Amino acid sequence: MPDPHFPHSSAELSQIAKDVLDYAVQRGAGAAETDVSEGTGQTVTVRRGEVETIEYNRDKGIGVTVYIGKQRGHASTTDFTPQAVRDTVDAALSIARFTAADECAGLADEDGLARDIPDLDLWHPWALPVERAIELAKACEDAGFAVDKRITNSEGATVSTQGSHFIYGNTLGFLAGYSSSRHGVWCALVAGRNDEMQRDDWYETGRDAADLPDPAGVGRRAGERAVRRLGARKIATTQAPVLFEAPVSATLLGHFVGAVSGGNLYRKSSFLLDCAGKQVFAPLADISEQPHARKGLASAAFDEEGVATRPREVVAAGVVQGYFLGSYSARKLKLKSTGNAGGNHNLTLRDTGADFAGMLKALGTGLLVTELMGQGVNSVTGDYSRGAAGYWVERGEIAYPVQEITIAGNLKDMFRGIVAVGNDVVRRGSRYCGSILIEHMTIAGD
Repeated sequence: MPDPHFPHSSAELSQIAKDVLDYAVQRGAGAAETDVSEGTGQTVTVRRGEVETIEYNRDKGIGVTVYIGKQRGHASTTDFTPQAVRDTVDAALSIARFTAADECAGLADEDGLARDIPDLDLWHPWALPVERAIELAKACEDAGFAVDKRITNSEGATVSTQGSHFIYGNTLGFLAGYSSSRHGVWCALVAGRNDEMQRDDWYETGRDAADLPDPAGVGRRAGERAVRRLGARKIATTQAPVLFEAPVSATLLGHFVGAVSGGNLYRKSSFLLDCAGKQVFAPLADISEQPHARKGLASAAFDEEGVATRPREVVAAGVVQGYFLGSYSARKLKLKSTGNAGGNHNLTLRDTGADFAGMLKALGTGLLVTELMGQGVNSVTGDYSRGAAGYWVERGEIAYPVQEITIAGNLKDMFRGIVAVGNDVVRRGSRYCGSILIEHMTIAGD
C-alpha cells in the first residue's frame, strides 16, 4: 500500500532500485548503483499580514551510475515508468562506453558497507493544514512588528514542512534507505528611522515540529535584531579581537571541511594539504563528527555510497585526526573512505563553557560579527576577506552597531587564534558550534 505521506511506498522504491540494478547487469554493466528518492512539502509565506505564497512541492528522481570496467557513466530521470527506467540505464551505459577509464572509479569497497542500519529518529511528519500554517506565519510576523514601532516593513514570515524518503542500492547487494523530515520557521523584518533602513532575520529548523520554538518567539527575535541595527556606522581601520556569532561561526567550520575534503586534497587545491597529524587549530579545539545523533539534521547511518558512518574525532586538541573522504577521493589519496560521500555529518566543535554574555566579556573590546557578505576566501592560500556587519563591543558590552566593514586574515592564523568557543549553539545544518572568538583580525573601515 502507498505510504500516506508519499505517492510511492518504500517497498515500491526498493523494487524500482532492484529493477535498475538487474537491468544494468543484464545490459552489460560490471557494476551499478542507484538512488531512488521522493519528497513532498508545503511552504506558506505571509507578508504584512497577507498571504503572499502557498507552495506545494512533490519531487522524485532516479540516479543511475554504471561501470564498464573502470569506465563510468551516469544518467538520471524523474520518470518512474519501466520504460523510462530502462532508457535511463541505457543512457548511463552509453556514456560509460565513451568515457576514459579511471583506475579509481568503482563502487565503494564491500567491507565498508553498512550492515546495521540504526533508527536515528529522523522521521517526524507534521500534519499541518494550510490554514494553520497561515495562522502560525501571521503570529510570527505579528510578534515581530509588536517589538517596536520602528519596525516598518517585512520581507515575510515563512512556515515550511518537508518530508522525503529514498532507497540506495548497488550490485554488491546493498539496498537500504529511510524517511526523514525537516520543518522550519523564518522571519525577516525591516526597521526604519528617518532615512535609515536596517534588515535582519531569524529562523529555526528541526526534524520534529515539536522541537521548534513558538513561531512568535522567532518573530520577536527577528524584530529585536532589526531594531538593534539602527544607527549602524563605520569604524576606523584597526586590528582587534573578533567574535563570530553562532549563526555565522559555522562558516568557519565549513572552510575547514572544504580544505580537508578529498576532492580538494587530491587536486592540491587546499591550504591544508597533508595536515593529518598536524596542529591546525588552537589546542582548545576539539571537533567531532556525530552521524548517529538522534534527530540530527545531518545524521545518517550510511553515506551516499552505502558506506557505514561512524562517530569519530576529526580534531583533537587542535590536531587534525582525519579527512572527509568518499571512495573515489580515498583511492586517489591511497586511503580508506571515511563515510563522507555527500558531506559531513553533524560536525561539532566542543564549547569552552561560556554562554553568549560570557563570550562578550571574553571579547572585551572588539568586533562582534553577525552577518557576512561576499565570497572572499581563497581555498588554496587560506586568505580570508569578507564584508561584515555587526556590533562594536567595549568592555564586554555592545556599544553600537557597525556596517560597511571588511574583516581579513588567513584561515590558518584564524584557526590557531581561536581563544574561546561559546555554548550558544544554533543548529541549522550539518555543522554545530557556538560563537567563536578569534584573538585578532584586521578590520577595514573608514
